[in-house]
Amino acid sequence: MAEPIEHALSANGVQALEDVLRARPLLAFDFDGTLAPIVEDPDRARVDPALSDILARLAARLPVAIVTGRSVADLEGRLGFRPDRIIGSHGAENPAAALPSDSAGPLDAMRDRLRESADAWRAAGLSVEDKRHSLALHYRRAPDREAARRLAESLVLDLPLGLRSFGGKCVLNVVAQDAPDKADAVHALVRHFGADRALYLGDDVNDEAVFERAGAGWLTVRVGREGPPSAAMYALDDQSEVAGFLRLVLEISRRPDRPAFATRAGNAKRVGSS
Repeated sequence: MAEPIEHALSANGVQALEDVLRARPLLAFDFDGTLAPIVEDPDRARVDPALSDILARLAARLPVAIVTGRSVADLEGRLGFRPDRIIGSHGAENPAAALPSDSAGPLDAMRDRLRESADAWRAAGLSVEDKRHSLALHYRRAPDREAARRLAESLVLDLPLGLRSFGGKCVLNVVAQDAPDKADAVHALVRHFGADRALYLGDDVNDEAVFERAGAGWLTVRVGREGPPSAAMYALDDQSEVAGFLRLVLEISRRPDRPAFATRAGNAKRVGSS
């Protein structure tokens, strides 16, 4: 087993947080397993009200974005606050970007494959979520999770031309080969808001792209210290520590030497401390 990543609330982690908040950072977060705990029924996932309040206070001072595997429409009612931007389908769905009209078209061949094999994957307890810009094969609720995982993997072997797949927690995802990933999304958000750096929290395989391609001066934190090797700089033990970590982010951001970086009017600018 890989050595645990250094805790984000260690002396080094707190210093790194102090450093990133001296600049004008974007705050970006994954949703499931990061802002909301993983639950058996994904429809029940919500941000805890106390955490929503912290996030709302942060969003009044710094640009806040959610970069999720869910669709944007699915996520909007689960947050309890209004972020500056939501990016869905692991980076592939950006409502503010001028996407080609056929951006979801390459997935049609995979949709055909899933329709033809529907009896088999339904019998195995798989569920298929079509998010237009991505497809997700979920096996968390399958009666034999391991058998369902193997079936899901067989369905994404030899993908139709123009598609790629990647894993997650009890899910396999399929997107267009050239679809943006989470790292593309976060870098684009940094440019959009005129931010100097980014602070990113995520917990899953699809967050590794951000960890691996973090820009100079960024701070990346994985939620979950145990598990496979990760390129994240620091980690929290589990999702229950996210609220405490973000309370510290808010506390540091409100210090007199950390003027806010408001974005609610659509253009990033510095404003006085409060």
